[in-house]
Amino acid sequence: SVPILIRLFPVLLTKFVYLNFLAFPFFVDFRQPELLLNNTINLYLTTEPGVMVGIWHTVPGSRGDEARGKDRKWYEEVLGDDHPVIIYLHGNGGTR
Repeated sequence: SVPILIRLFPVLLTKFVYLNFLAFPFFVDFRQPELLLNNTINLYLTTEPGVMVGIWHTVPGSRGDEARGKDRKWYEEVLGDDHPVIIYLHGNGGTR
């Protein structure tokens, strides 16, 4: 019966292969990354009208002492300096 259900409803296969309906780890507030990672803040970017993408900005450990106690404005200014930025695209599970 499973092959017939997959044939009739191919979206079921993608749901069970990618499991993107699960938000793991469970019961974690991703809006407060500083509770999970040092030197990290939560930001939102507007990519197009009506679409907001949540990001975490983490400065490297070598700048950890400099980042301690800084506010959001400092983190935004650090994004514009001459240091390289690494973008990690995590997938489509709806979590970070």
